[in-house]
Amino acid sequence: MVQEHRATRLHWDFRLELDGVLKSWAVPKGPPEEPGLRRLAVEVEDHPVDYITFEGTIPQGGYGAGSVRIWDKGSFRLKRRTKDMYEFWLKGNRLNGKYALVRFKEKNWLFLKTKSED
Repeated sequence: MVQEHRATRLHWDFRLELDGVLKSWAVPKGPPEEPGLRRLAVEVEDHPVDYITFEGTIPQGGYGAGSVRIWDKGSFRLKRRTKDMYEFWLKGNRLNGKYALVRFKEKNWLFLKTKSED
């Protein structure tokens, strides 16, 4: 699931449902839609699974204040998961294909669409 989040700065919240929570990353320039594009994804705190359907306005003064709308949703199939990498297939309305998240520094990850080989 991806939410467009108009907070202090526009960004997209990318979420994968794993381990009973939504693993979450803030993606400042939006998810990569074409192979070869690399986007910064900043790991943020896990969110409760029921947040997967949230759209609306977070009031001023609250964490993440601003408007939130669902930008894409669908399913995913995890291919590989390590401490520093997630490889997965997305099947959404906008994002489809093989993707990866690769940690390069603490909470900073590269989010990329890869060429589909399998």
